[in-house]
Amino acid sequence: MTSGLELTRPSDRERDAALEILREGAGTGRLSQDTFVRRMNFVLGAQSRSELRDATHDLPGREPRAIAWLRELVSKIPHVSLTPRAKSASLPGLALPPAGSPTIRIGRGPGATLRIADASVSRRHAELRHVGNGWMVRDLNSMNGTHLNGSRITSPTAVRAGDILQFGSVLYTLTWSDFR
Repeated sequence: MTSGLELTRPSDRERDAALEILREGAGTGRLSQDTFVRRMNFVLGAQSRSELRDATHDLPGREPRAIAWLRELVSKIPHVSLTPRAKSASLPGLALPPAGSPTIRIGRGPGATLRIADASVSRRHAELRHVGNGWMVRDLNSMNGTHLNGSRITSPTAVRAGDILQFGSVLYTLTWSDFR
């Protein structure tokens, strides 16, 4: 048995809400263009609220405005992560030598100053070079990339103590050497 509310003719506001759900469904790929047009015409000609519900029953309703706003805000911030990251305290340290030290070449190959025996590290992976009053890291066109604090580097980039440096899948926390 249907209630009297089910048979009540839908208001313009209710039709608009149903059309918005259909638009969202088409925009997210849940509805094809043909299905969207067919259901839109059905909503515009609906004689009862239950017909509106029939047109949108398999689509998710609109999320609350606050959640939609937060989701949009998070999508615009490039470094926000919703998953916890490993603490740098648990990573091995890589001590930067004092100023004036020669360039440090990192890789798996025999010519590397810092040899890392990991298949994700290229033979000639990256180098650390002292420039001016600081250190720079440069990727040497490695296969799996060099990352600084989670972002892949594509040009020489300044590093400092506390940064997390990743060669392939191997991570280090940069520290200063004790003999400055």
